[in-house]
Amino acid sequence: MGERLEIHIVSDSTGDTGARVARAAQSQFDNTEIEMVRHARVQTREQLARALESATGRRAAVFYTLVDAGLREAIVELAREHNLVVQDVLGPALNAVATASGREATMVPGRTAPLDAQYFRRIAAIEFAVKHDDGRGADDLSQADVVLIGVSRTSKTPTSMHLGYMGYMAANIPIVRGVDPPPALFQIDTWKLVGLTIDAERLSEIRRRRVRALAAGAGARYADLQEIYEELDLTASLHRRLGCPVIDVTGLAIEETAARAAELVEARRRAALEGVKA
Repeated sequence: MGERLEIHIVSDSTGDTGARVARAAQSQFDNTEIEMVRHARVQTREQLARALESATGRRAAVFYTLVDAGLREAIVELAREHNLVVQDVLGPALNAVATASGREATMVPGRTAPLDAQYFRRIAAIEFAVKHDDGRGADDLSQADVVLIGVSRTSKTPTSMHLGYMGYMAANIPIVRGVDPPPALFQIDTWKLVGLTIDAERLSEIRRRRVRALAAGAGARYADLQEIYEELDLTASLHRRLGCPVIDVTGLAIEETAARAAELVEARRRAALEGVKA
């Protein structure tokens, strides 16, 4: 791995927009160590100058979300002086909306997205994921948009939370040997169900780390490869019985697992409404 690359996020608000774009770009570069440096609430040329000075002389790219015309001109000027690579994240989007709508942007620094219905649905969905984590609240699975089914340590909880952030009411059901799955699992619409699986050796490694972190003395069977194979076989049998699609989460980021689950559910929901088997 080579020298670390820094991505500096310069914003007149929180910098969340620039950071999300930077992370999306980062995901396309394997074996590259990248550090995010955020400069939020930049309102003056002096603050802007200090932010760019901190990136000068380093392997760095600068992403900026600034609406003030003076600051936008200044960052390009300062970047040229310091020989820095800069990328305007917000400007092209503002221009596109202005062109399509025929209206000018208000260009007020520091504004955040309005609290609309989508925002409140997202909050409700995250609360739902918390209340329906790890098999809790199984008596009202019918309220869920997505139900994840898998053995322990297949990223069910973080995937449910990310689905909540996406606006989906997500529940997750752990499959444990000797414990029957909740009856409600067999009574809800099958298009809501998504199975999760993982490579057995990878799961054993994850569980061994978990046991060590908890300093658990009785965790040998939890991470035993033979036990894991049997758990995965049991879960695969349940997935087939339920007729649900299965995502192999080995090597997948949480965001990708959540996106795939959402795509599967949406496709199967549309097919169910149209009376077509997905």
